[in-house]
Amino acid sequence: MKIVALIAALGACATTPATEPYAWDLPPGFPTPRVPADNPMSDDKVTLGRALFNDTRLSGNGTQSCASCHLAELAFTDGRTTAIGSTGAIGRHNSMSLTNVAYNSSQTWADPTVIDLEAQALVPLFGISPVELGITEDVLLSRMRASYADDLAAAFPDDADPITVTNVARAIASFERTLISGSSRFDRHQLAPQEQRGLSLFESERLGCRSCHGGFNFTVATGDRIQMFNTALYDPYPAHDRGLAEITQITADIGRFKPPTLRNIALTAPYMHDGSLATLDEVIDTYASGGRASTSPYRSPLVTGFMLTPDEKADLVAFLGALTNE
Repeated sequence: MKIVALIAALGACATTPATEPYAWDLPPGFPTPRVPADNPMSDDKVTLGRALFNDTRLSGNGTQSCASCHLAELAFTDGRTTAIGSTGAIGRHNSMSLTNVAYNSSQTWADPTVIDLEAQALVPLFGISPVELGITEDVLLSRMRASYADDLAAAFPDDADPITVTNVARAIASFERTLISGSSRFDRHQLAPQEQRGLSLFESERLGCRSCHGGFNFTVATGDRIQMFNTALYDPYPAHDRGLAEITQITADIGRFKPPTLRNIALTAPYMHDGSLATLDEVIDTYASGGRASTSPYRSPLVTGFMLTPDEKADLVAFLGALTNE
């Protein structure tokens, strides 16, 4: 079955009530995550989703799991420039952090049509360009029947046949919604003087960081706001990776990608959609210069460049480090 058909099936299935009410444990000021009506949260789903997320049997050759590209110790990234799939296929994009993924307005770097985590889970499972987990529906369901029949029945008790691709995606999505981070030293109001100076720079009009990385999750691509920007990394952008324009076929959308959350950013190097910047110092220098391709006609008007002293850059890096949830 094609991925598009599987995504459509998610919305067509009957509502599955939660086995038990789910109690969110949210940081102060964090809203309750948006949850699809047909996949209410439950402890059983979260427990099952955690197991599936870490199970290499979700890859065709049994070598990788979701966690292979989303390591908890790296804020659910993998430390690579771009992801490498179970068959060795090299992906186009840097593995995006799953920090606070429940709040994202869209779930990939540049596809605004993949909104829910349930739909996103199908992409690494069955996608072929590039191959990530590289499994087929028949093989996946066979393995689920052999290893997770009781768990799926407990998580989806009202389903006549709970062993479905849709329910696998729902369980993984339920677990991913619990990956909430909001207890950094910034959140606890424990910034050192250097970090406080960095916060002032971050919030200043001179740097304009908050234009793309504002709000409680340090990204404006939150809730219902589909936000993508051209940060002038390239001119022209590579033909194989043109950002939002690949979906919309609109020239003005060339090079537009989603701004990721800056929470735990010190753990998620390398940076940008293609992992082309190795350190936070390089990221800041790139934005200070107005982008590597500052003359690009598609550059976002928010990327204007700025002057920064070495001490100020150190202050800003220190502040970004204070967004780590220990």
